[in-house]
Amino acid sequence: MAWTWRYQNELAQQLEKPAVEGSDEVHPSQSDAETWLGEHWRELFEVGVTGVALIEDERTEYEMPLTPTE
Repeated sequence: MAWTWRYQNELAQQLEKPAVEGSDEVHPSQSDAETWLGEHWRELFEVGVTGVALIEDERTEYEMPLTPTE
């Protein structure tokens, strides 16, 4: 299984891979992908990513916003 992230802007439009280390990685498990996102979501948000979708092979597992809460 291959797990990757798809990146979206505030209009829910798909973005190219952002300039964040590891944003083009293929993760061996859902857990690895989620751990990577947990470590890098702030960097992604800073470069304009406001939402992500977790993709397993060609199937969308889920989508979620990257909006910080205060």
